[in-house]
Amino acid sequence: MQTAATGAQHMDLWRDHWQDEGDAAFLYRRIAAAEPDRERAQVYLDLADVEDQHVARWEAVLRGAGIRVPPHRPSLRARIMILVGRFLGWRLLAGLLLAEEGRETKGYLRGAQLYAPEASRAAADLAKESAEHAERLGALLGVEGEPWHRIESGGFLRNAVYGFNDGLTANFGLVMGVLGADVPHHIILVSGVAGLFADALSMGSSGFLAAKSEQEVQTHEIAVEREELRLMPDLEEAELAVLYRTRGMGAEAAQQAAAEVMRNPERALAEQTQMELGITASAMSPLREGWITGLATAVGAFIPVFPFLLMEGTPAVVTSFIISMFSHFGVGAARSVFTGRGAFRSGLDMFIVGLGIAGIGYLVGEWISRVL
Repeated sequence: MQTAATGAQHMDLWRDHWQDEGDAAFLYRRIAAAEPDRERAQVYLDLADVEDQHVARWEAVLRGAGIRVPPHRPSLRARIMILVGRFLGWRLLAGLLLAEEGRETKGYLRGAQLYAPEASRAAADLAKESAEHAERLGALLGVEGEPWHRIESGGFLRNAVYGFNDGLTANFGLVMGVLGADVPHHIILVSGVAGLFADALSMGSSGFLAAKSEQEVQTHEIAVEREELRLMPDLEEAELAVLYRTRGMGAEAAQQAAAEVMRNPERALAEQTQMELGITASAMSPLREGWITGLATAVGAFIPVFPFLLMEGTPAVVTSFIISMFSHFGVGAARSVFTGRGAFRSGLDMFIVGLGIAGIGYLVGEWISRVL
């Protein structure tokens, strides 16, 4: 039995679906406008038209539940994604939309089992169409297999955002702690710059080691799979046929496709590692991951320190606090590109976190200065 609270929760999700579909149409049209290839631009426009149909479908569901639906306006999150496309490349934005289609597919599949009949039918239909969108967009971007399982498209931006976030948060707390200890100006400056380098080197090396470890694990798994193909080709062919059948192929067609693939050992290895292990070709470089994360961390850590390079006393403290708090809100809103949450709520969460860090850091610094 569906309670009133559950029904209200579902309606909130339906509004989110309606907003997300409208945002997707908005973003596809912006990408189409920036795409120089006319055929590719037309594909984006076609995707936008289908998203408009999805918007209309959710409008009907909401109105059927007695909910007034206002004209659609792009969300703050969608506008942030436009900035991503404008400054970092429209292809990167298309890659983020690919991940978004994957989130929609999974969300609709869950909703098809939970919602009331009309919304459940809409969710089931749109899950299928979102999966088709992901396949079509993936083909346009050169992504093989089930593209909604891939997350590499936003790797660069994700590392930059999270590195920036870590540097800003850690060094802001450090600077506020030193301020609480009521030390001379040059001590604040030295502490902030030292914290900047420490944070950047720590995050950069962590990013490098994490990427290197992942690369080593994948290399080992691929080597094991290569050996299995060499020693047990018949079993691997049967396994590949089963994997094809799980994707909707008939038994005979799956067997024929597996036999064809097994004639080329390298192709067979690529198919098995992608379908069985979920490993796809990636340009990931541990050194690149480390540089991106470390540099982004340094930029974030520089923000609380910057005002103390130009001024002293209360003006420096106030300026540092203000720009750091705005930066916390901004990086929180930017994180919504990956989390799928509303940009304002994500920004507000980080704003509160920054405020808490400032208060705790200051009080700890003040306490230490009294004890010592």
